[in-house]
Amino acid sequence: MSKYTRNKWRLKLHEIIYEADTPEGKLFDVVLLITILASILLVMLESVNSIDKNFHNFLNISEWIITILFTIEYIARIITVRKPLNYVFSFYGIVDLLSTIPKYISLIFGGVHALAALRALRLLRVFRILKLARYLGASNNLINALKASKAKISVFLFAVIIVAIILGTIMYLVEGEENGFSNIPKSVYWCIVTLTTVGFGDIAPQTPLGQFIASLVMILGYGIIAVPTGIVSAEYTNQNKPIKEKEPINKPENKVTPVQLNSQCCANCLAIKHQDGAQYCHKCGCKLHHD
Repeated sequence: MSKYTRNKWRLKLHEIIYEADTPEGKLFDVVLLITILASILLVMLESVNSIDKNFHNFLNISEWIITILFTIEYIARIITVRKPLNYVFSFYGIVDLLSTIPKYISLIFGGVHALAALRALRLLRVFRILKLARYLGASNNLINALKASKAKISVFLFAVIIVAIILGTIMYLVEGEENGFSNIPKSVYWCIVTLTTVGFGDIAPQTPLGQFIASLVMILGYGIIAVPTGIVSAEYTNQNKPIKEKEPINKPENKVTPVQLNSQCCANCLAIKHQDGAQYCHKCGCKLHHD
């Protein structure tokens, strides 16, 4: 096989594995998504003792087949990029490795059934598949909304922690050790559980004053839950506004055409989110479209 043919084959394989703009790439992503979901289902069924006892051989063989498929995919992802270490040490590269090696470790050492839970990390790979072009804009808006809300949510959470410490200290003084509030950290734990409306019930106020304070904490909890949701929702709505709504009136020179992004992935640095029609990577400058 000539060098030209080999490079052409690698570029074609890279296009199928890393991109979703072609029919082959979309088919690969759909098959990979089905395989990941089937793998997660097998992990869940294997954790049920009665099912594992009756269908152990079937579950084991199925898991080996899926593990081998993921191993082939992992190797293919390495050989189709110019700098394999960029993929190996990337977030998804580490996830791919950790979700694949438990089966091989169990074969060599045995008795490491607990490592099987690492296979559930394969579910994280769904986010890579959702880089499809039609989902890219929505995911960008959500990420931008979360980033824009970061400061507000941080201040809000800091305020909630202060409130939990104050109310927990008050409940420690009101209820005392005889009612289960043996120390301030435990009282703060009760306050957090009550504020979040979880209500484990392992600690409960017994005095009328303590029950009154607990009622106020419960009511306050409903408001606290709504605040971060409202902050993110407002920012997300702002991200989805048309460009012309955000621009000053009577200033046509400020109009900006929305940038269209695609799912093209650079074969050199694995950067994504390139503009439609881009010929070179926005991060490393490597040529994207190959003859």
